[in-house]
Amino acid sequence: MSKAIIGSLLALTLALPLAGCNKSPSSTGGAAPAAAPAAMPSGMAGNPPHPMPATDAAPVDLTGIVKADGGKTVAEVFGEKDALAGKPVTVRGKVVKANSGIMGKNWIHVRDGSGSDGTNDLTVTTTTAQPNVGDTVLVTGPVSLNKDFGMGYQYDVIVEDAQVTVESAATL
Repeated sequence: MSKAIIGSLLALTLALPLAGCNKSPSSTGGAAPAAAPAAMPSGMAGNPPHPMPATDAAPVDLTGIVKADGGKTVAEVFGEKDALAGKPVTVRGKVVKANSGIMGKNWIHVRDGSGSDGTNDLTVTTTTAQPNVGDTVLVTGPVSLNKDFGMGYQYDVIVEDAQVTVESAATL
């Protein structure tokens, strides 16, 4: 195993517990458990994907979010994931969780009110400025499937290396 991989795994091991990820799934409004995936890709059996975040602050109001012109909703990204794999997608939503500087990237969870448990929260990585929880953002980046970062952080769908533009700041 290369020194870079070992270093990344060590950094992930140390950073994730400090990042406030609480491993208890919930939807925007409650604590219902996320639905288990129907099937996991080979090599991922026995390791459930990372759960959806619970909001640490006041719940984020997802009303009034308008789908981006030519874009997708969060639920559409999950529903069309196989066709979107490797392709850029644009999504408008609100940041419900944000962690900066993990593995050299900022990590955000975006919701737009579409979908249900398991398809209502899109994880995004970016090197652009870190938005705040409650900010309305426009995310554009390539869809990746079945990403395993180790330590139980597996994502069925993730948008990596996205451009994230804050359209309106949080008013929480």
